[in-house]
Amino acid sequence: MPQSKAYVGSSMSLDHTHVRPWRHIERRKSRQIMVGNVAVGGDAPITVQSMTNTPTSDAGATIDQIRRLEEAGADIVRVSCPDEDSTAAFKTIAREAKVPLVADIHFHYKRGIEAAQAGAACLRINPGNIGSADRVREVIQAAKDHGCSMRIGVNAGSLEKELLEKYGEPCPDAMVESALNHARILQDHDFHEFKISVKASDPFLTVAAYQQLAEAIDCPLHLGVTEAGPLRTGTIKSAIGMGSMLWAGIGDTIRVSLAADPVEEIKVGFDILKSLGLRHRGVNIIACPSCARQGFNVIETVGILEEKLAHVTTPMSLSIIGCVVNGPGEALYTDVGFTGGGKGAGMVYLNGKIAHKQANDGMIDEIVQQVERKAAELDAARAADKGALAAAE
Repeated sequence: MPQSKAYVGSSMSLDHTHVRPWRHIERRKSRQIMVGNVAVGGDAPITVQSMTNTPTSDAGATIDQIRRLEEAGADIVRVSCPDEDSTAAFKTIAREAKVPLVADIHFHYKRGIEAAQAGAACLRINPGNIGSADRVREVIQAAKDHGCSMRIGVNAGSLEKELLEKYGEPCPDAMVESALNHARILQDHDFHEFKISVKASDPFLTVAAYQQLAEAIDCPLHLGVTEAGPLRTGTIKSAIGMGSMLWAGIGDTIRVSLAADPVEEIKVGFDILKSLGLRHRGVNIIACPSCARQGFNVIETVGILEEKLAHVTTPMSLSIIGCVVNGPGEALYTDVGFTGGGKGAGMVYLNGKIAHKQANDGMIDEIVQQVERKAAELDAARAADKGALAAAE
């Protein structure tokens, strides 16, 4: 399969359209499916997903959580449907959601049918686990009738008994065989609107399974290191596992599985994609770790700016550097920059050039104002480009 061609990673982000050869990632070629109105696979942007953890039967609480995920940028949200009360509430939830919803179904085929009828855009279901051929046929027909795609979700911790007996333990071969067995059932029923995941809590096992699966089938792949853990360690584990796969061009949609607020999963997901140059959303803050040379409290300043700039969704870059050793160099390649100096003041940079001197007092308000102004300029320029393109067509 195609691999990443070269080194990726830079703070140089003034020109978001320019592709440098050493930043290039060649994505695996996959066929495209639709999850509601969101394209997954092919040349579509890599989507970021999360999952609600409220009782689905509590439609109000679930809708509130979905709304927070939408505000954080979620493209797709998964909702568990373990019982009849959940699928009964799902219709109200789907009607209120602004993003497509995936109904998480495990063993009961009727829940899959009910979720499809209630407005699910996708069913997360393993067809080999739901019983007889007639039941499988009914679920597939419901998906066809209601325009649902499907996700085959293989987890190392819940592999079929016969595969564990065959291989002795969860391993890439067992996970991929399970995935392909489920895929074959859908294909035999002329159903091809599906994606696959092969997740494990071990990043090594996860990566090996996805690498093998990517060679075996052309459907979109949903990435994740399952049960990655709490916020800090889970983020690191997910970044290592998913980052290495994305760098190699594998992956069409991602979910960071954290024992934390689901909103954090969306933030981390976008940060992973942003770090690889695969997708940009919001302000990319380049900041030094601080040292004795700092002309202001870098750590405190960056923490405040993260909160004050969370509402900015425009892709852009901001450098916050404590001193003049690396500050001017970093500021050359960011949309807005601030470099600490001496005597309680530093320099503000705009578009890579010195704009003016700024006292540390009032620095945060000035930076926020400059970022918001630059975001408005970039948004206006993109709107003009779209308008010109539409007129030309």
